[in-house]
Amino acid sequence: MKINGKEIKIETATILSVVLEKQGFNLLKIAVMKNGDIIPKAEYDKTTVNDNDSLEVVSFVGGG
Repeated sequence: MKINGKEIKIETATILSVVLEKQGFNLLKIAVMKNGDIIPKAEYDKTTVNDNDSLEVVSFVGGG
Protein backbone atom coordinates (compact mmCIF):
# COMPACT_ATOMS: atom_id res chain seq x y z
CA MET A 1 0.00 0.00 0.00
CA LYS A 2 1.04 3.63 -0.28
CA ILE A 3 0.98 6.30 2.39
CA ASN A 4 1.73 9.76 1.02
CA GLY A 5 3.42 8.11 -1.96
CA LYS A 6 5.66 5.84 0.16
CA GLU A 7 5.25 2.09 -0.33
CA ILE A 8 4.66 0.00 2.78
CA LYS A 9 3.77 -3.67 2.93
CA ILE A 10 0.83 -5.10 4.83
CA GLU A 11 0.10 -8.81 4.63
CA THR A 12 -3.62 -8.84 5.44
CA ALA A 13 -6.51 -6.39 5.72
CA THR A 14 -5.75 -4.16 8.70
CA ILE A 15 -7.68 -1.54 10.64
CA LEU A 16 -6.80 1.99 9.47
CA SER A 17 -6.03 3.33 12.95
CA VAL A 18 -3.54 0.49 13.56
CA VAL A 19 -1.67 1.22 10.33
CA LEU A 20 -1.55 4.95 11.07
CA GLU A 21 -0.29 4.47 14.62
CA LYS A 22 2.40 2.02 13.46
CA GLN A 23 3.56 4.70 11.01
CA GLY A 24 3.85 7.22 13.86
CA PHE A 25 0.85 9.44 13.13
CA ASN A 26 -1.02 11.20 15.96
CA LEU A 27 -4.66 10.32 15.15
CA LEU A 28 -5.93 13.53 16.76
CA LYS A 29 -3.89 15.77 14.46
CA ILE A 30 -4.42 14.27 11.00
CA ALA A 31 -6.94 13.99 8.20
CA VAL A 32 -6.96 10.89 5.97
CA MET A 33 -8.04 10.16 2.42
CA LYS A 34 -8.29 6.52 1.35
CA ASN A 35 -8.32 6.01 -2.41
CA GLY A 36 -9.51 9.60 -2.84
CA ASP A 37 -12.30 9.48 -0.22
CA ILE A 38 -12.09 11.39 3.07
CA ILE A 39 -12.38 9.07 6.08
CA PRO A 40 -14.07 10.64 9.15
CA LYS A 41 -12.08 10.24 12.38
CA ALA A 42 -14.98 8.27 13.88
CA GLU A 43 -14.42 5.64 11.16
CA TYR A 44 -10.65 5.10 11.67
CA ASP A 45 -11.28 2.10 13.98
CA LYS A 46 -13.90 0.63 11.61
CA THR A 47 -12.15 1.10 8.26
CA THR A 48 -9.94 -1.64 6.86
CA VAL A 49 -7.08 -1.09 4.46
CA ASN A 50 -5.52 -3.57 2.07
CA ASP A 51 -2.16 -3.82 0.32
CA ASN A 52 -3.59 -2.22 -2.86
CA ASP A 53 -4.96 0.91 -1.11
CA SER A 54 -3.51 4.40 -1.21
CA LEU A 55 -3.67 6.79 1.74
CA GLU A 56 -2.98 10.51 1.83
CA VAL A 57 -2.41 11.79 5.36
CA VAL A 58 -2.32 15.49 6.20
CA SER A 59 -1.05 16.72 9.57
CA PHE A 60 -2.33 19.87 11.22
CA VAL A 61 0.30 22.27 12.49
CA GLY A 62 -0.51 25.13 14.83
CA GLY A 63 1.33 28.37 14.99
CA GLY A 64 0.97 31.95 15.90
